[in-house]
Formats: sequence, structure tokens, C-alpha cells
Amino acid sequence: MLAAENGRDPRLKAISDAIRVVPHFPKPGIMFHDITTLLLDHKAFKDTVDLFVERYRDMGISIVVGIEARGFIFGPSIALGIGAKFVPLRKPGKLPGRVISESYELEYGTDQLEMHVGAVQPGERTIIIDDLVATGGTLSAAIRLLG
Repeated sequence: MLAAENGRDPRLKAISDAIRVVPHFPKPGIMFHDITTLLLDHKAFKDTVDLFVERYRDMGISIVVGIEARGFIFGPSIALGIGAKFVPLRKPGKLPGRVISESYELEYGTDQLEMHVGAVQPGERTIIIDDLVATGGTLSAAIRLLG
């Protein structure tokens, strides 16, 4: 059971405080939320993983998908915590063996994600872990790969 104070988990403030905001990165007008400072705070990092595990533990999730690269930081820990397998989605040419790929648009061009053939079976329930959503292109490509 989540500890709650006024209906809000008190761990959320410490997690939020541990994330550095970098103005005008990577370009003017962007307020970038940098999770690398969260990773330096053992308790906030653990609380972040624990909150995901508590949320998804009893939802029948069989796969946690992590998008390269920061999805690899949280994804495996969450997968272990909920008893699911971890599936990495990588940039082109990083996975050995047979892969399927999906292209997507970025603010500044195009890219691709790849996944091992057979890593996900029909009917498996999945959550996708990434570190940010800008245009939504990466997340959309991940969903198409899983579909």
C-alpha cells in the first residue's frame, strides 16, 4: 500500500526534487528534465522504481520494454520487481540475430528502433519505459513494433 499524505504519495516530491531542470537544453525554449541527477540519489532512484513496481505488479504485465538508452536504466529493475521479462528496443545494428524495425520522425530527421524477432508473443501485456516524450515519435514506433 502506498503511503499517502493528502492523497499524494510523499515520495513524489523527493523524486521531483531530485530531477534537475536545465533551461534551454538542447535548444532555446526547452526546459529539459535531467534524470541523471535522480540516479545520483539512491533513495529517490529506488522510490521511482518502487512506485512503478507497486503500480504494475498486479496488472498481469508479462513484458517491460525499454527504449534505448534510458529505458534500459529503469526497465530491467521494474521487470524484475513485477516478475516480467525485459525486452530492449535498440537503435539500428545494435542487436545480433534477426530483428524487426520501425522508422519514426524526430524533430531533426528520422531514426529507427529494432527488436528481436519473437521477443514478444501475441497476447502478452506490455508496458513501455522511456525517459521522455518530445514529439511522441519514438513511443509511436515502439507501439507499432509491439503490434
